[in-house]
Amino acid sequence: MARLILNGKSAQLPEVREAVFARRAAGDALEVCVTWEAGDAERMAEQAARDGVDRVIAGGGDGTVNEVVNGLMRVPRERRPVLGILPLGSANDFATSVGLPLTCEPALEAALSLAGQRVDVPRLDDWHFLNMATAGFGAEITSSTPKGLKRLLGGGAYSLIGAVKAWHINHYAGRLRWQDGERRVEVCLLAIGNGRQSGGGHVLTPQASLDDGRLDVLILHDIGSLSQLRAMRHELETRPTRGSHVDTLRVDWLAFEADEGVPLTLDGEPAQRKGFTVTIEPGALSLAVSSSCPLLTRAARTDGDAAGESAGETA
Repeated sequence: MARLILNGKSAQLPEVREAVFARRAAGDALEVCVTWEAGDAERMAEQAARDGVDRVIAGGGDGTVNEVVNGLMRVPRERRPVLGILPLGSANDFATSVGLPLTCEPALEAALSLAGQRVDVPRLDDWHFLNMATAGFGAEITSSTPKGLKRLLGGGAYSLIGAVKAWHINHYAGRLRWQDGERRVEVCLLAIGNGRQSGGGHVLTPQASLDDGRLDVLILHDIGSLSQLRAMRHELETRPTRGSHVDTLRVDWLAFEADEGVPLTLDGEPAQRKGFTVTIEPGALSLAVSSSCPLLTRAARTDGDAAGESAGETA
């Protein structure tokens, strides 16, 4: 049995209803739960896991996926069902980057049929995320973009708001720490990626993988003029480990102690913190994606493969 947790704003879309009816007609056992307010998707996902549902499908945007992930992470690992995604948001950054279909019926069929691949789940303090956490400028854009504009322009809304704000970039001072060192920084953007893109298609951590047990970090700093913006764009293309405006790290954990409150987004959902620590739990969830997903680095391992190997080792 699969359970679709559907964002209430998408529940009456004809293409969603048609996709559900089509999959049921094809023989799929599919229940549908519709959210009413913030927090519903998290509660419904946790309950589905405790009910022993085999597969939970997050139907909505990146924020809905984030809530469902947090609900599943509230139950023991062995009781977490496979997570499928029916992308219905304005940006769908995560679904796009892992190569899932973006039209309803093919996406729902994939969510129901693809084998689950083990993926890592990062955690920022008390909140998990699957794709990316951003702090600073990128988070300001996401949190200030009106929802109606997101719907109207899709991912282009983020670029539009970003262009308007480009000449009013704030820098956030503080201290970064990780397992190999620490650094005093003034960042305009800090991106911590398990996935690769955020903010409506902006690839911020292009080398990130979902199954390597590490976080990919991008730091943009010292940007206050047109010439510096141009230099920053060049460094983004070359990705230096440490440049004049761009730094990159691959870490097991990362902490940022800021001098003032910093705007954040976790899978597109806004927040604000003065300090935070990000860790990662390897292989914490089973995600319904193709074994050829570009964000998987190791040979694909389904839950069935892992169980077989464990049985062999026990024998």
